Amino acid sequence: MAFRKKADYILALNPDILIIPECEHPDKLRLGENMRLPTDVIWYGTNTNKGLAVFSYRNYKLELLDIHNPELRYVLPLRVTNGPVYFTLFAIWANNPQDKDGPYITQIWKAIHFYDNQILDNKTILAGDFNSNTVWDKFYRKGNHSTVVEKLAQKNIFSTYHKFYSQEQGKECHPTLFMYRHQNKPYHIDYCFASSDFIEKLINVEVGLYDDWKHCSDHKPLSVEFNL
Repeated sequence: MAFRKKADYILALNPDILIIPECEHPDKLRLGENMRLPTDVIWYGTNTNKGLAVFSYRNYKLELLDIHNPELRYVLPLRVTNGPVYFTLFAIWANNPQDKDGPYITQIWKAIHFYDNQILDNKTILAGDFNSNTVWDKFYRKGNHSTVVEKLAQKNIFSTYHKFYSQEQGKECHPTLFMYRHQNKPYHIDYCFASSDFIEKLINVEVGLYDDWKHCSDHKPLSVEFNL
């Protein structure tokens, strides 16, 4: 929250596309005069203090697809275009406490079925705060973290972090969340899943360090670089 107070830190990473959960409405940002302004923005939410935002800082154009299901509100299907480069981006903040089936990973499980025809084995990225990890799997629930990973793998879509670092789900060495900013409560819950054509062009994946980001958030940025 209060992204306007933190934007300069994340913009120092020089992003092309930036996904910010719990982001205030762009009208509230009032970024500093010397701060880079986005070339395009998609924001979705019911609370102007806390929605899901996607910012472009290059010539990437962002378009929310008409197929967006508001019941899966914070899984946003976007068309991203920049000249010959185009792909489908699912920007994610897995958080819907009003869904009796489950507020977190269940949202993504439902989304990958609802958007089955849009989630392809090429030109597809799903990225953001999944609020989930294999360590929290409830095996009586079909839509847990592991089944989401398996379902995406069937379409040749994989976690960039786990591919780059050769890590197993649930055994990550780089936490993306320190709950309540406590260093002794580390979890990996933010992800960028990409289709195999992106995986082939993967250059680097980094997770921010606790000491560098604890003043901003309990989350640490997950940065993914492709050679497009």
